[in-house]
Amino acid sequence: MICVAAATLCAGCGQAGEVSGERVDLPEISGCKVTDGDTIRCGDERVRLLGIDAPEMPGHCRPGRNCAPGDPEQSTDNLRAAMKRGPLHIERHGKDHYGRTLAHLYVGGENLACLQLNSNNAIYRRDWDKPKLRLVGECGEESVR
Repeated sequence: MICVAAATLCAGCGQAGEVSGERVDLPEISGCKVTDGDTIRCGDERVRLLGIDAPEMPGHCRPGRNCAPGDPEQSTDNLRAAMKRGPLHIERHGKDHYGRTLAHLYVGGENLACLQLNSNNAIYRRDWDKPKLRLVGECGEESVR
């Protein structure tokens, strides 16, 4: 792995690229509201957290889909509370078939997907963990089982 100056992008280098816990190497995004435990809306942009699946709000689990277990209200509230901790930084990775931006989101240097996993408000989805199993490194082995 090659890490460049602290304020520049550092792919796969852990905490480099952070100053005082903030991801200064990533653009800040604002005006965001939580849709559910793994999706937010920032203006016209819908953003889906990569690597996790949170419980669906009532009536949103399509027939035949194996939806994440748990309390959707608690998961949503947990994500909402986490987003109030400080500026939100985004790392975009394309779009899904619903037109949502697929991204890693950070508050205070912490990946919000890891926060959801560590608080048992989402389940890990290895097949959705892009790029290259990012959450395994950022969240730790315990979180992604």
